Amino acid sequence: MTTDLITIDGSMGEGGGQILRSCLSLALCTGRPVRITNIRKARKRPGLARQHLVAVKAAARVGRGHVEGAALGSRELTFVPSAVEAGDYAFSIGSAGSTGLVLQTILPALLTAAGPSRLRLEGGTHNPLAPSFDFIDLAFAPLIRRMGPRVVLRLERPGFYPRGGGVVHVDIEPVEHLRPFELLERGPVLELDATAMVANLPMHIAQRELQVIGDALQLAPESLAARRIEGAVGPGNAVTVVVRSERVTEVFSGFGTRGVPAERVAGRVVDQVQRYLTADVAVGVHLADQLLLPLALAGGGCYSTLSPSRHATTNVQVIERFLGVRVQVGQTDRGAWKIALVRVDDP
Repeated sequence: MTTDLITIDGSMGEGGGQILRSCLSLALCTGRPVRITNIRKARKRPGLARQHLVAVKAAARVGRGHVEGAALGSRELTFVPSAVEAGDYAFSIGSAGSTGLVLQTILPALLTAAGPSRLRLEGGTHNPLAPSFDFIDLAFAPLIRRMGPRVVLRLERPGFYPRGGGVVHVDIEPVEHLRPFELLERGPVLELDATAMVANLPMHIAQRELQVIGDALQLAPESLAARRIEGAVGPGNAVTVVVRSERVTEVFSGFGTRGVPAERVAGRVVDQVQRYLTADVAVGVHLADQLLLPLALAGGGCYSTLSPSRHATTNVQVIERFLGVRVQVGQTDRGAWKIALVRVDDP
C-alpha cells in the first residue's frame, strides 16, 4: 500500500458529492491521502454543503485524520487519514441533509475495523436525491451482511425534507476481510408491497399514492399500507415499494414535494419498479452504484443491473484510481448490463 497523495478532479463525470464521499471512503480504507479539486463544480451551488462537510468531519474523526479546506463552500479539500478507529460516534447534520450519505462515507472503513462501532446519525432519512432509510435497511445492508459484517439499522425518528430532524442508529460488527459475491439473477419475485407515509399532512395523500401503485402493479389491499408518522419535526411524504425476490430485495422510493400531485409521485415510483421488473436484472440503478465500492474493497464480485448511472460510471473512475481492481461494465441484453470487479496488480 502506498501513501502517495492522489489528486482527484471533482468536476469529472457527474461532478457531484459522490466523488467526495468515495474519495473519503477510499482514503480511509487504504490509508492514502487525497486532494479533491473542483468539488461539486457541476452543481448549482458548488463546493461543500452542510451534509458534505459533516461527511468530511465524520471521516476525519473515524480515521483520526488531518483535513485542509473543511469549510462550507470550499471547492478544494485535502484529507490525510491516520488509522481507522472503531467506537461510538454521533454526527448531526443540522438540516435535512442525508444521514444515508454520511453513513455511506464512513461505513466501508468500519466494516473491517479492529472492533465494533455504534453510530447515531441525525438529519434527513427520507429526502430526494439520496438513499432513503428503507433502501439502506432493506436493500443495501442485507448485501453487506452477505459479505461478512453484521450491520443493523434502527430508525428512531424519520426526517423529511426540508426540515430533517430524523435519527438513525447503526450497529456494526466488522470482519477482517470482506467476502465478494456474485448476483447475476434475482430469482422469482416472492413478495411485492408498498407503504406510503405522511407526517403532518392529510392522510388522503398516502391513500391516493397507494391507489395508483396498487392499480398499476396489481397489488392486493393487504400489500398496501398507509402510515401516519407521529413526532416528525416537519411535514413530509414518502412512498416506498419493496420487491422481495429469491436472491435479493430491491427498494424504490418517491418523495412528495410542494406542488407535485400525489398521483405523479406514485407514478414515478411505478415507472422505476416496472423498468426493473421488465429488465429481469438483480439490482436497480441506485443499488448498482452503492455496491461498487464494497465489492471493490472485497477484491471482486459481479452483478446484473440496468444501464449504469453517471454516478456509477464516475464512481468507477475514482475506485480504479485508488484500488488494484478493474471494473468491467458491459451490456448483456436489451436493458440489462453486467458489472464485474476484477482484481489486478496493485497500482
